[in-house]
Amino acid sequence: LLYLIAADLVLTLHVLFVTFVVLGLIAIGTGAALGWEGVRDLRFRLAHLLAIGFVVAESWLGVRCPLTVWEMGLRARAGDATYAGDFVQYWLQALLYHSAPDWVFAAGYTLFGVLVVASWFLVPPERGRR
Repeated sequence: LLYLIAADLVLTLHVLFVTFVVLGLIAIGTGAALGWEGVRDLRFRLAHLLAIGFVVAESWLGVRCPLTVWEMGLRARAGDATYAGDFVQYWLQALLYHSAPDWVFAAGYTLFGVLVVASWFLVPPERGRR
């Protein structure tokens, strides 16, 4: 049971990571339009750029996401390598994992990464208030 709980926590962390990457870009665009200063924060922008950069690099290198590997290892130790689990687990899994060729994911991640890099030029980060 402890391994299943740990696996669900890793899955939740994975969803939070994906949410940060996706909503971060949306927040940058929305914030720029609405004059939010926080979207220009250099620390936030670096964390966001590094997060998508990591995803793009691992997809092009053919490396499995460490969070996925960790979660699957915990599920295997629990004797539950499938996703036939509780409600939260089912829906979190449905948000993250889809079936498609690897190149589709690499292209999608790369396109998203290009948008994040473009946001640095369209909404330049700043080192604090001026």
